[in-house]
Amino acid sequence: MKSTITKVIAGVSVALALFTAKNVKAQTTPADKWRLGIGLEVGRPIGNAHDISNFELGGTARLQYGLSIKTALTLTSGYYNLFGKSYSERFVTPNGVIETTVNGKDLGIIPVKLGIKSFLAHRLYFGAEAGAGFETTSLYPDGSKDTKLILSPTIGYATKVIDLGLRYEGFFGQGNSYGLIGLRIAYGFGL
Repeated sequence: MKSTITKVIAGVSVALALFTAKNVKAQTTPADKWRLGIGLEVGRPIGNAHDISNFELGGTARLQYGLSIKTALTLTSGYYNLFGKSYSERFVTPNGVIETTVNGKDLGIIPVKLGIKSFLAHRLYFGAEAGAGFETTSLYPDGSKDTKLILSPTIGYATKVIDLGLRYEGFFGQGNSYGLIGLRIAYGFGL
């Protein structure tokens, strides 16, 4: 699994580098300016999350403040939904074995992350975010919900209007850690 993740990230990194190699200049995000991006998030749960879900869909808003033309601080929040998997269960009864399909429960998460975005070349950036993920649904019999530490490195491509980012997002804590590989497609504008 780690090998596949590494290959995907390396492949996207090389493609973005080749795509932007023609115009290696500083990013045009002005210092001391605010930007807002509204994004659609899609992802593939991995680790323990893959046991309950095959697909993540969500939406986020990202507020960005330019420290310089190459570096910005970010604040990101929104909502992720990890759609529950359907699975089969077998029950042994006096009349024989009964097999039934059970629809898994969705897991909702509200992420709140602070980060930094650093432009490596014209439009190509590396980002790193850390924060908390608040589970809005419970997968536990007692109804408890966890708050997870989120760590998320990203590699992306941004213009003045569009921001595409490929990221790994790790959720850690309470003895149940999981993650996802996600893509964020966002529309951004200056404030």
